[in-house]
Amino acid sequence: MNPLDHVEFRRQGHMIIDFLADYYENINNYPVRSQVNPGYLLERLPDHAPFIPESIESILNDVEKDIIPGLTHWQSPNFFAYFASSGSTASFLGEMLMNGFNVVGFNWLASPAATELEIVVMKWLSKLLQLPPAFSFSGGGGGVLLGTTCEAFICTLIAARDKMLDQIGRENNEKLVVYCSDQTHVGLMKAAKIVGIKPENVRQVMTTKSENYKLSPQRLEELIKRDVEAGLFPLYLCATIGTTSTTTVDPLGPLCEVSSKYNIWVHVDAAYAGSACICPEFRHFLDGVEGASSFSFNAHKWLLTNLACCCLWVKDKSALTKSLSTNSEYLKNKATDSGEVVDFKDWQITLTRRFQALKLWMVLRSYGVTGLRQFLRNHVKMAKDLERLVTMDSRFEIVAPRYFSVVCFRVSPYVIHQHHGNQHEVNEFNSKLLEAINATGLVYMTQSVVDGVYFIRFSIGATLTEDRHVKMAWELVQDQATSMLGTLAPKKASNGKHTKQIEDHFM
Repeated sequence: MNPLDHVEFRRQGHMIIDFLADYYENINNYPVRSQVNPGYLLERLPDHAPFIPESIESILNDVEKDIIPGLTHWQSPNFFAYFASSGSTASFLGEMLMNGFNVVGFNWLASPAATELEIVVMKWLSKLLQLPPAFSFSGGGGGVLLGTTCEAFICTLIAARDKMLDQIGRENNEKLVVYCSDQTHVGLMKAAKIVGIKPENVRQVMTTKSENYKLSPQRLEELIKRDVEAGLFPLYLCATIGTTSTTTVDPLGPLCEVSSKYNIWVHVDAAYAGSACICPEFRHFLDGVEGASSFSFNAHKWLLTNLACCCLWVKDKSALTKSLSTNSEYLKNKATDSGEVVDFKDWQITLTRRFQALKLWMVLRSYGVTGLRQFLRNHVKMAKDLERLVTMDSRFEIVAPRYFSVVCFRVSPYVIHQHHGNQHEVNEFNSKLLEAINATGLVYMTQSVVDGVYFIRFSIGATLTEDRHVKMAWELVQDQATSMLGTLAPKKASNGKHTKQIEDHFM
């Protein structure tokens, strides 16, 4: 048996492509959220590996029969949970090329094209985002492709930590303090723990509804001053563009101004919303990024690039490489010694790395800037239309402002107050509503809790989602609410012209 027989590879490759094409053609036939019970696959599959080879036909049959029922279909047009992981034909094919070449591009010499294409792609994206020159390779910084935002947190935290400890002494490691808001992704807390920051030294600045849950520069500085007076060392601030719960945007400029007073490393986490900032109308959300030390976003969330693909830029590449570089005899080569090349193994946690740039390069070339912007704008428009529909139904309320393509809403406590007199019961009602919606299998949405308020997050970002899917999902929400409230849906808003415009849009 030749594991890379070109004839068999061609035959089986066509079968896989056909299988996936059929999957996408019929994706609406599957319940969006998997309906299986825990342990289902352990019961179905044998408890030992096969002793003799099995055919691809048999394997694909079991994928259809056993694996697909256990999938939550993230690429379904009716997937409105979390943040979508958008995919595309170009990215699939790029991933196929990447896996086919199967190069291990830890340094330039290991595969020059892998390194240099990554530099090119990161330059392209930097220009699209209008990042300051300091984040470019020629400006002393540069960009690297990682797997996830958590990796970006860890790498920048390590760089900030070592840079600070070189100044204040290694014995002060336990006095380092990290700052974020109570809306910052939990991945930062995990990263801080991995890097060795004491959990009690991670400060979460409380946000308020009156400020749309943005991180307050004033409250941040109050905490910093308190820590300095206590003999601690402020180290790192994470500011977010598009928080997970409500997609709010922290005020970068003022936060960077405060941080600069205390020599704090500022990392900007734009995991979800960074993609939107390639559109001129959203670029203003990055105003102030010139004061930050690092910036990252996930192309695998909203830029048609398959998981996993996190783009990280830093102003001071030496801070990163000083902490993460590895040197050994078996890695030495003339190109590295010359200083003329980039070895990306020194920009990340692991030594081994994949040819990630290939799929991102194919996406950028296949859809172009205009195509990518149109893709993003379509989702934002759908979210705007949904937001209008929610406000037209007096039983519901918008919980937080919509910035991009996520709408946060709940059944209003004023509608159910006669049966539910406190916040806990109102939250419980909305929780049961969400579960009833998801139990239908027709759609999948998720929830969050901010300031004690439970709400439903309707996140639009799947590649296949169209207006009709959003309309169907909203009607499902209304129907389930009507059933649970025991009341008829209210009449349309009195503004007939505006109502008809929305209805015509969905026809």
